[in-house]
Amino acid sequence: MDIKKKHPVKYIFITGGVVSSLGKGIASASLGMLLGARGYRINFLKCDPYINVDPGTMNPYQHGEVYVTHDGAETDLDLGHYERFTNLTMGRNNNYTTGRIYYDVITRERRGEYLGGTVQIVPHITNEIKKIILDRGKDVDIVLCEIGGTVGDIESLPFLETIRQFPREVGKENVVYIHLTLVPYVRASCELKTKPTQHSVHKLREIGISPNIVMCRSEESLPEDVRSKIALFCNVDSEAVISARDVPSIYEVPLEFHRQNLDRLILRYLKLPTPQAKLAPWKELVSNIRNAKRTVSIGIVGKYIDLHDSYKSLIEALSHAGARLGVKVKLEWIDSEEIEKNTDNPEIFKGLGGILVPGGFGSRGIDGKLAAIRFAREHNVPFFGICLGMQLSVIEFARNVLGIRDATSREFDPNTKSAVIDLLPGQDLVVDKGASMRLGAYAVDILPGTKAARLYGASTVSERHRHRFEFNNEFRKVMEENGLSVTATWGEKKLPEIVEISAHPYFVASQFHPEFTSRPLAPNPMFLGFVSAAISYIGGSDHHSASKRGSRGK
Repeated sequence: MDIKKKHPVKYIFITGGVVSSLGKGIASASLGMLLGARGYRINFLKCDPYINVDPGTMNPYQHGEVYVTHDGAETDLDLGHYERFTNLTMGRNNNYTTGRIYYDVITRERRGEYLGGTVQIVPHITNEIKKIILDRGKDVDIVLCEIGGTVGDIESLPFLETIRQFPREVGKENVVYIHLTLVPYVRASCELKTKPTQHSVHKLREIGISPNIVMCRSEESLPEDVRSKIALFCNVDSEAVISARDVPSIYEVPLEFHRQNLDRLILRYLKLPTPQAKLAPWKELVSNIRNAKRTVSIGIVGKYIDLHDSYKSLIEALSHAGARLGVKVKLEWIDSEEIEKNTDNPEIFKGLGGILVPGGFGSRGIDGKLAAIRFAREHNVPFFGICLGMQLSVIEFARNVLGIRDATSREFDPNTKSAVIDLLPGQDLVVDKGASMRLGAYAVDILPGTKAARLYGASTVSERHRHRFEFNNEFRKVMEENGLSVTATWGEKKLPEIVEISAHPYFVASQFHPEFTSRPLAPNPMFLGFVSAAISYIGGSDHHSASKRGSRGK
């Protein structure tokens, strides 16, 4: 059924209440996946209420992962969910912050574009937000707009006021409001409590927005009496109270929503046809995840091991590879600073099928990461380094194989004479930190006959980057003469992109971030190769796993 251009653009607004981090991003992505599976062209917009222009300079403890888009924007991690669930390509215009919006408005005011008028939140800021939302509706059927934060936050008010006004711009029949709240389970009284949801919806209605659908996060499915109570007090249809219960895998969420007819309900509210949803590939994915019989443990060596959102795309990329290969990837979080305290204790790495050192910044925990890389190299444990992990693999090789004891990165020692990792050309003149690195997708040229070539099955691929420092080509010849080969490069200057040790079962590291291009139905080849090597190394059976000891270093 051809549904294109037979109706005006529709808009779905997703807000949150009670507490943050309930999963608006996954809910939005899941709904987008379902609508896409029914043949609708969709687009996303994430509105973040903080004053930062983008999350690029924010501490991971405050914001989690910075997701890098194809066009080089540093964005909210929810854009990663959007891409993974729908296979769409997001860009800088799919994520706007309060800071970016105010910056644009103030810049125009300084140019005199408001003709001397008083610039105010209403109408100037709200009109700017409206324009952004409307622009996302070009050449699509439905726009899903997620409002960050929770109802009641001062920072969110301009966005909420804008979406309150929005039906006046496009018509009430073209807008649906979804409100995500928490229904906590109080163990002392053994009951689910609906009062937080009631108060959250009441607060939203005070602003002038009455949700069409209330989505309730809870540990278990909502009983019918609880759903009826929420429907009564929140003034929505009973079928519009959606249970967003905890599930073993986030990739089950779309199927849970589909089972509750959420996508059909939304299309009915928007007066749109309901063509059949093509969900067979997704159901197969979920089945593969559920039915994995074998387990392989991967050690992730980092300094944010107690905040897994810092490695969100990395975690998902490993799960994609595991689902494709029929194994459950069990993650062992290893504190690099704990390794520094126990450098002579190989028990830290016992039972691992592979060791992964991800990207990062700063010198804290570096010696622990270097020790992990050395262990993997010397004991033939499959190793995968990403960005900083790749740079550290070069430093470790220089120190312990080439004997350059003071080899380091200019990031750690600006005055070093042995910078095997140096600043990118032109970076020495950069003052601002935000959006000033090498960012976004670049073509990676792969040398034939290498492990990288076998993994990708191509001579050129596009991968995303986020870094300021680079392998110093002055050391390339001596590195390659001693066994560490550059097997992929970028540009005329042949800047190294991938390094390998061919004599090692699997020692591969990339300057780019392959986790950003991995998808549930199309795992990135670098992760497929790594997890496959880990399975071969350890046999992929449960008795090898050290997961029963919990996260290492804690």
